[in-house]
Amino acid sequence: MTERISGSYIRLVLGVGRHDADYVDAYYGPPHLKEEAERANLSLAQIRASAVSTLEELASIAPSPTGELERLRHAYLLRQLESLVARTEILEGKKLTFDEESRALYDAVAPTHSESYFQALVKELDGLLPGTGQVPERFDSYRKNFVLPKEKLDVVFTTAVAESRKRTLERISLPPDESFVIEYVTGKSWSGYNWFKGNCHSLIQINTELPITIDRAVDLASHEGYPGHHVYNSLLETNLVRERGWWEFSVYALFSPQSLIAEGTANYGIPMAFPGEERVEFEQEVLFPLASLDGREAEHYYRVFDAFQKLAYAGNEAARRYLNGDISREAAVDWLIRYALMSPERAAQRTRFFDQYRSYVINYNLGQDMVGRYIQSRVGTAANPEKRWKIFGELLERPMIPSLLERD
Repeated sequence: MTERISGSYIRLVLGVGRHDADYVDAYYGPPHLKEEAERANLSLAQIRASAVSTLEELASIAPSPTGELERLRHAYLLRQLESLVARTEILEGKKLTFDEESRALYDAVAPTHSESYFQALVKELDGLLPGTGQVPERFDSYRKNFVLPKEKLDVVFTTAVAESRKRTLERISLPPDESFVIEYVTGKSWSGYNWFKGNCHSLIQINTELPITIDRAVDLASHEGYPGHHVYNSLLETNLVRERGWWEFSVYALFSPQSLIAEGTANYGIPMAFPGEERVEFEQEVLFPLASLDGREAEHYYRVFDAFQKLAYAGNEAARRYLNGDISREAAVDWLIRYALMSPERAAQRTRFFDQYRSYVINYNLGQDMVGRYIQSRVGTAANPEKRWKIFGELLERPMIPSLLERD
């Protein structure tokens, strides 16, 4: 593969970013490529035409018959460029259904579930929650007992990050210069975000606009930090950009297949770092006391939490119906309250996420499930944490696209 194709891809991604403020999630490559993209100031039609031409040139180059990484790189760039073309068409006004859009942008389609499917899952929670009445209200009331006091948020979160980092370093070698800083923000449609800056450094932002329950400390620490986004980006930079000079990995197009890999490994990284009872023990012994919460409630809280996790696809279904125009925003909020068990405030925030990021929502739960199936198919049925971490680590440091996760 030529350096010219790599440079063309970077300029194209940066060019789309001039029309779509959310498209370029990170760039730490050569400054002159960014300057060239700015000077060119291409229209969406010009970007699309150039991307199609680059795709044709890349497709004419046979991937290496012996180098696995080179073959993965070739497949990755082909699919990323196809996604970029689709994004330009959407920005130009092309209408796609939710599933058509997710296939075009993320190389995957989430399963569809009926309302009765979620009703049955909600019913499972009925016997686990105290009180009487409707499950959504009881669940919301129950979770309020586990909200982190604002004055405790930083110490709880930084403690969770330190533990997730320690556990990750026991399994994965990270560059010695990796680092991060934490900021607390408001007014966002998301709960947490990792802004990778290059040089193995991340800015991790936590949205404190709505109450944060104690389980979110470990979730966000692992997802945004270790072994999630921060580790993923640091390993790609170290192994592909620094060591191999594959500069196309210095730019991250958010609405692309890479995001399903990034979000899927970040979500799967939570139970990798804190498997099973180890999470409950850590939170019960460390985080609950730090938050001035009753640690004796931890085990029951996680029985409720595990049942709640089965509802993960309820958000996808709300987004699909809302973005397809089948239901109104108000109906989407109601769906999220009833079947994703969100508070009215959080459900309203989630619909703002749908507006901004659209079918991106599939990358979290579908991505986690696809990564999980990929790893499990290679580990086997016996518990084998060493092999599980090895395969997981390889996913973090290689070019990969979602459709390859489903192949034998």
